[in-house]
Amino acid sequence: MASTSSYSYLHKSPQDILHDIDFQLTLEPALLTKLTKSFLEEIHVGLGRYGEDMAMVPSFVTGVPDGSEIGTFLALDLGGTNLRVCEVVLNGDKTFRLRQQKYKVSDQLKTGEASVLFDYLADSVDAFLTTHPPESPVDPTSNLTSDVLPLGLTFSFPVEQTALGSGTILTWTKGFSAKNAIGNDVVKLLQDAFDRKHMHVKCVALVNDTVGALLSRAYTSGGCILGAIFGTGTNGAYLEEVAKIPKLANNPAAANGGYMVVNTEWGAFNNKRTNLPTTPFDSALDRTSINPHFQAFEKFISGMYLGEITRHVLLSLIDAAPRSMLFGGKATKVVNEQWGLDTSVMSEVEEAWEAFVDEGYTVEPNHKMNGNGNETTNGTSNGTVPNEIGENPALWDGDDHDVLPRWDILSSPEGLAGLNSKIKGKLERVRKVLVKKLEYADGEIGLRDAAIVRWACHLVARRAALLSGVAVAAILLQTGRANFLQDTQEASTAAEETTTTSTVPNVNGLNGVSHDTNGRNAIAKPSPKEENIVVGVDGSLIQFYPHFERTMRESLRSIVGEDIERRVEIGLAKDGSGVGAALCALQALKQS
Repeated sequence: MASTSSYSYLHKSPQDILHDIDFQLTLEPALLTKLTKSFLEEIHVGLGRYGEDMAMVPSFVTGVPDGSEIGTFLALDLGGTNLRVCEVVLNGDKTFRLRQQKYKVSDQLKTGEASVLFDYLADSVDAFLTTHPPESPVDPTSNLTSDVLPLGLTFSFPVEQTALGSGTILTWTKGFSAKNAIGNDVVKLLQDAFDRKHMHVKCVALVNDTVGALLSRAYTSGGCILGAIFGTGTNGAYLEEVAKIPKLANNPAAANGGYMVVNTEWGAFNNKRTNLPTTPFDSALDRTSINPHFQAFEKFISGMYLGEITRHVLLSLIDAAPRSMLFGGKATKVVNEQWGLDTSVMSEVEEAWEAFVDEGYTVEPNHKMNGNGNETTNGTSNGTVPNEIGENPALWDGDDHDVLPRWDILSSPEGLAGLNSKIKGKLERVRKVLVKKLEYADGEIGLRDAAIVRWACHLVARRAALLSGVAVAAILLQTGRANFLQDTQEASTAAEETTTTSTVPNVNGLNGVSHDTNGRNAIAKPSPKEENIVVGVDGSLIQFYPHFERTMRESLRSIVGEDIERRVEIGLAKDGSGVGAALCALQALKQS
């Protein structure tokens, strides 16, 4: 689709137009705090009731691995055109070995009888085991016989999960429409297929990939409280007290107490858009998407949507009246068509701007946003990631701040001539990327165009990273590992001003609450523990987009303070749908 033309720039100067866009896409710390409070409210609502936008889905996983576990576990990952079978061998020292094979799912299988589809899944597992005989026995502490392999199933379709190893298929998506599947237990359908073929495999766990990400990071780091995906989509799963999940009150799982991993489905945060900083560009994207008014938060921060938001920004400048402000008013097919601008192009633009240059020699970053497609074969962890995930700071010149283009300077030969050689070099690298990726002729893009596009890319991606920090901060607050920075500062001020306090006994349920001599409540929250707070992450944005993690940490500091942010240990939790599923099978055996 072309521009929706919902932008009114008449009678404004070009510089005022740029200022307007900059203002709309810039987030202040106070707004981040406000959004975090709203996020917490939706967490509480979702934990208390079924059917909410932020679903807060109980996973029935009641513990996480610590890296000492050993054994061999299988994973089956079905979510699209291909299915994947994995064997994960846990070494017991926080490392694992992974072997895997992909198998194509034909259209006939997607639309035929469910029994035929699940027989094919079983056949694929059988074929994998034939070519990849198990390297070692299963977990010796399990109650399975030694020749039975436990398997975790990642099933990326809507399911109502009722136990760790049970879930009812609600509907098909992604081109699947297999008959006689909806309303049935997906684990039983798969197990029946294994049993028909007399296979020594038992499906013990039904897995969400975000829960798997948490388990994967927990195994390689010795513990983890949050698994988060920041890639094509976004979601988070965290370890919650069962007592704080009221909607489980009548479920047998609640009687055991303790903790449970909860899949937040936070991509649906604030679907009503009452708090999210919505711009005309966001509204245009949502209105023309396949799911208007759904997954609102995801549309602000995930890789699937950032390129489209940026495309709408660029189109508004191309269509500016009475005079176009970008590309001489020309829109190529890439710019003019819906989803034509991929987020990976934004990443390349920012890499071109920031790449380190020394005496004319450019060192280009050795990673790309979409990765190299290779699968990991050895899972290890060395604890804290020293800088940003996947980045070598020596490759960057540090000049990544928001540079609002100066229209007057960039629009005159004299102004362009006055630019220093470093800025000219950066803009020229960006210009070359745009010529190639946006399919313009070389003479159709100038340095002013390059400056505007780079600025737009930076604004949209920075906003996404700051909002991602809101989600992480909310989980730290929900689990009692942080307080709002504002509350901490107010408590500190109150403590300095209070000269006399008294501890009041249990009166009106206020046991342990400190009061000043005038009877007012004084903030007396317990100090969070000082251990590191381990967060596992996966996804192309957090791995490959320049400085995404650093900006997310900036958001954390503004919400919960620098002391807490420093203790947050962010590390890769690779392959939640494969390795994570196998680890969920491990947890199922632990809980059985």
